[in-house]
Amino acid sequence: MDGLAISANGITKSYGRHRGIVDLDLAVLPGEVFGYLGPNGAGKTTTIRLLLDYIRPTRGSVSVFGLGSHEQSREIRRRVGYLPGELRLYSSLSGRELISYFANLRGGVAWARVNELAQRLDCDLSREIRTLSSGNRQKLGLIQALMSDPELLILDEPTNGLDPLVQQTFYDLVREARAAGRTVFLSSHVLPEVERVCDRVGILREGRLVAVERIADLRARAIRKLEIEFGAPIAPDAFAGVEGIRDVAVERDTLRCTVVGSMDPVLKAANHYEIRALSSVEPSLEEVFLAYYGEGAGDAA
Repeated sequence: MDGLAISANGITKSYGRHRGIVDLDLAVLPGEVFGYLGPNGAGKTTTIRLLLDYIRPTRGSVSVFGLGSHEQSREIRRRVGYLPGELRLYSSLSGRELISYFANLRGGVAWARVNELAQRLDCDLSREIRTLSSGNRQKLGLIQALMSDPELLILDEPTNGLDPLVQQTFYDLVREARAAGRTVFLSSHVLPEVERVCDRVGILREGRLVAVERIADLRARAIRKLEIEFGAPIAPDAFAGVEGIRDVAVERDTLRCTVVGSMDPVLKAANHYEIRALSSVEPSLEEVFLAYYGEGAGDAA
């Protein structure tokens, strides 16, 4: 398809007998934030390395901005900001020296932008990298990816090691990139993270793309485990027929159930009783896969 930021057609990457990714078709639109979601080992990093020509597909083709990932890889990299999932930095340099090194490779960047990012991410560029925690090293990785305001950001597990406040700043930066018309390809194994900032999400399981969903559609089918403790025992059938709940279990004064979609119907039903405690738990990513797509979805050949 013409006009795509990222296009992958039938790409497969095999490592001998080991599966990487299988027959993957992918289309990312310019200006969107695309979440690439899957558990660790699903093939997310393999896909990213194929996009950037760090590895070559066993079969299939990849293009970025209509450019062949192999034939025009240098031009692609000039237009991309990349944060690898396994970030390795020169430990003897300070943060500022490292950023200067990357800036020189790019032919220079605006240091006002670097300093703005460092301030917003609470990153001390004067410290030697050897003294930094994994979270502070991740901040440096984000600065080098973002500092040139590239047309395409490819971010592999970008919030690893970041504290919650810095994560919020990162989400703001992603939204700002989208508002400026840039494209973001963000891999994660955390469902709430991609729900927070992405327009669409591709769901990868065992090397296969099992679905591409709009976030609005994903939220409409959100699955949560709910437990409510009431002030007195309730009837076993008190919540029978309430829209969107299943796996209902009532034990005297406690309701346990799974809620699909909006929480509103079950909370309105619960409001007829005295509520002592309420807890809601996000399911694991694997549980989401099984609930949406079944046991066999995405199994590799």
